[in-house]
Amino acid sequence: MIVRTHAPPVAAPPVPPLRRLGYLLVRRRRLVMILALLGTVVMGTLAAGTVSGLSLARYDAPGSESDQAQNELAERFGTGSADLVLLVTARGGNVDDPAVAAAGRELTSRLAAFDGVAEAASYWSRGTPATLRSENRAHALVLARIPGDANLVRGQILPRIIPEVTRGDDTITVQAGGGEEVYRQTVPLARQDFVRAEMVIFPLVFILLWIFLRRLVAAVVPIVLGIFVMVVSLALIRLPLLYSDVSTFALNLTLALGLGLGIDYALFIVSRFREEVRLGHDRHEAVARSVEKAGRMVIFSGVTVAASLAVLLLMPFDFFRSFGYAGIAVVIGGVVGAVIVLPAVLAAIGDRVLPRRTKEENGTFWRGLATRVMRKPLIFGGVATVVLLLLSSPFLGLNFGVADDRILPTSAPARQTSEVIRAEFPAEESDALQVVSAGAADAAEVPGYAAALSRLPGVAQVDSAAGSYAEGQRVGDGDPGRFQGDDGTWLSVVPAAELMERDPVGLVRDVRAQAAPFEVLVGGYPAELGDYRQAVVDRLPLLLGLILVVTFVILFLMTGSLLIPLKATVLNLLSLSVMLGALVWIYQDGNLSGLLGFTATGTLDPSIPILMFCIGYGLSMDYEVFLLSRIKEEYDRTGDTVAAVTVGLQRSAPLITAAGAILAISFAAYVTAGVSFVQMLGVGMAVAILVDATIIRAIMVPAFMRLAGRANWWAPGPLRRLHARIGLSE
Repeated sequence: MIVRTHAPPVAAPPVPPLRRLGYLLVRRRRLVMILALLGTVVMGTLAAGTVSGLSLARYDAPGSESDQAQNELAERFGTGSADLVLLVTARGGNVDDPAVAAAGRELTSRLAAFDGVAEAASYWSRGTPATLRSENRAHALVLARIPGDANLVRGQILPRIIPEVTRGDDTITVQAGGGEEVYRQTVPLARQDFVRAEMVIFPLVFILLWIFLRRLVAAVVPIVLGIFVMVVSLALIRLPLLYSDVSTFALNLTLALGLGLGIDYALFIVSRFREEVRLGHDRHEAVARSVEKAGRMVIFSGVTVAASLAVLLLMPFDFFRSFGYAGIAVVIGGVVGAVIVLPAVLAAIGDRVLPRRTKEENGTFWRGLATRVMRKPLIFGGVATVVLLLLSSPFLGLNFGVADDRILPTSAPARQTSEVIRAEFPAEESDALQVVSAGAADAAEVPGYAAALSRLPGVAQVDSAAGSYAEGQRVGDGDPGRFQGDDGTWLSVVPAAELMERDPVGLVRDVRAQAAPFEVLVGGYPAELGDYRQAVVDRLPLLLGLILVVTFVILFLMTGSLLIPLKATVLNLLSLSVMLGALVWIYQDGNLSGLLGFTATGTLDPSIPILMFCIGYGLSMDYEVFLLSRIKEEYDRTGDTVAAVTVGLQRSAPLITAAGAILAISFAAYVTAGVSFVQMLGVGMAVAILVDATIIRAIMVPAFMRLAGRANWWAPGPLRRLHARIGLSE
């Protein structure tokens, strides 16, 4: 008897979750597009109100010594630093002429009477001190204190006051300046910079996309997705606005990064869709596979970029947190648009984004380059490393400083006012340090302390209740009514104009180091900037450590390797060192200042390099993730590292180069900016992206991976088992 047996049917492999999502989007493509259109309208309505809700955040360090000093001054003495400076110029004669003096006193009284102005004083109301008069007697100053947050002072009070007090008359002309007015004028200029940049970006990006994709519709689709991401990002920023201040400067990042990242992600999806069609899949199957492969890469990339910017939320400053909110919003918009909306569009009109020719360029140049690099990895990798280190070398001369009016173009009225004060006045009365007794103070000890402070290098004069002192000598009478309170006293340390330009924070250190006969707190504009700078620098190790650890973990979960995340970290740091070297060489040292139209101060404010590091690190990992995804896909299929790197570079390098060029243009267009902060962001990010998308990805990555061989994929046993359990894969 013959018993026939039948082999059990072989179960079909499970469909990966992202491919199942792709099939769903194909089936429901019309519904998805309708919902996306309605969502864009709603988001657009929300986005329209975001700009007006952004805040004019200050550079301050809550709880610092300068912050405590300002609180003491306001509560115990009813005074504080000047928020508005008016430069009064005599049309004829000098500021001591009776008619000019009368006009100056009238202006001071009129300014003091405005709603919101707590106090006003001037050269004429304070007994004609030399520190409030220019050396040629042609100019004098009026100072006003305007308490309140930045939105109140810059957004409401100053716009109402400035037009009224700067009209002048037949006797005097009046110009407005001071820190609050400088930053008030910065905001509209930064917005103008954006509009001007976008007029350059859109046509250039369209041309590049048309050249790369060779179809009109294919070139338009990524731009539309970029606009979608911009709208969604602005709408999402409404959420943190409900409980926090968001700096208006985050607007520029949201729009530039939103457009660039949206186009990048669209390129990744569209290119994969075209590749799948070329491999013989029908349009709908190609969409599903694109969501599975390219969509996974987009999600990884988005998580990495978001993580790099999310660490900014840990900084106790609204300015930094604002960019964290913006970065997360951009990533959400980019991932949703690329992984949900775009596949539905491709399912509907995918034939119109396919190339007219059936055979596309197969990346032979990049395949050949990868082959040559991996034949001689030490030579290629060594030369590239030397080039990168040379480009990075200016970074060794980094000198942190504080920002001032020179972030504005020379045409800005507040900049012009400050230039006159710097050039014509012997001292910076408006930037005086306030030394406040923390408790009771013995009046008999004030003269000796004031004399000692006046002998410090860079101090023009010290004013106190006991008198005014210069170089240790009493040069004027005291003003107890101004400097003395019921239970304490305070002193005004007026810096020389030359020192304020060179090293204002150094003076703060010297004043705080001077032995005092009673406990004191040192405040004032230079102290506020110094405390802010120090607070930022103190948190820098934590910030950098978190970025490195978080991105390392993400890459490990993606690859299961320890060496690949380590390699990515080192190479990304190398490319960002080039960016920081460019910032130092250009903006700190002043090279190209004539061409780019900015004024170098010999220092860099720490806020911008730190912000750019976080953005740049995330974007560098963006390209790293894309390249590694293709390499790992080939390695999982063949087990051959050299072949995987060659094919991965062949298929991804053309796209990385195109995406990098487009994103670099999105930032480089800000080279036309008049505000140096905005220009610095654009130039630095363009340099970082171009270096990363070329030298790093095309030479350093294949050289390193060839030298490492199978060790690229190594991890100790416990970590391999951990990755098998929680690794991020299909």
